[in-house]
Amino acid sequence: MPILLRRWGLGLLLAAASLFAARGAMAQSVRVPVLVELFTSEGCSDCPAADRLLERLDKEQSVPGAEVIVLSEHVTYWNYLGWRDPFSFDTMDTRQQAYGARFGLSSIYTPQAVVDGAWQFVGSDERRMTAAIAQAAAITKTPLALQEIHAGNGMVSFRVRGQIDPHARLFAAVAADATHSDVSRGENAGRTLHHVAVVRALKEFSGAVADGRSLHVDGVSLAGDLKAVGPLRLAVWAADARTGRVVAATMQTVPR
Repeated sequence: MPILLRRWGLGLLLAAASLFAARGAMAQSVRVPVLVELFTSEGCSDCPAADRLLERLDKEQSVPGAEVIVLSEHVTYWNYLGWRDPFSFDTMDTRQQAYGARFGLSSIYTPQAVVDGAWQFVGSDERRMTAAIAQAAAITKTPLALQEIHAGNGMVSFRVRGQIDPHARLFAAVAADATHSDVSRGENAGRTLHHVAVVRALKEFSGAVADGRSLHVDGVSLAGDLKAVGPLRLAVWAADARTGRVVAATMQTVPR
């Protein structure tokens, strides 16, 4: 074989190898959004470990192929033990009770993690958390795009676009970090707790209105002991109306 032909063949092989490597790197860089909800309470002594795990997932994004969207959802039913969780509100109780019914649980509990509306387990179980996120990331989701996000007067307005089933359930949550919460009573008395992406308002929209129309979440309160607040986050997701599985999700920071 002539030297020139051999060199041409080698060059072709190298070019093909480079193309495959580039495609592989691109595939690895594309992350599927996965929604992780943590039902927690400052009155629960088992919850701080789960809170820390949620914070690590948010910060490190260490599960290959997943863009983890975290929400810390504080329930009220621990408040009777002497410490009223300043981030708790009834909507979180109602949401967790709905999950309890869907999963066929005899009772609800904290800390409970729910991944993409399809898997539930103790929220501090890192092995199960990682496995569930990886499994969720292997399922293709419909892209969602957020536009024209504005905050003011206790409200966050936005537009969302995506080709989702019109019968899907569309949700939006506004969340903020709470990096310094001093607990003086209850099971965590004397501890300083840290929370990431604490839900301050949650809204379900009638119909999957991901067609660019103007939407808003009102009742966004940062009152209470929410200290060292970072950027507000807007998480928007769509769930299958029958199974509750998340089929599309996204999150962006809210300009302030």
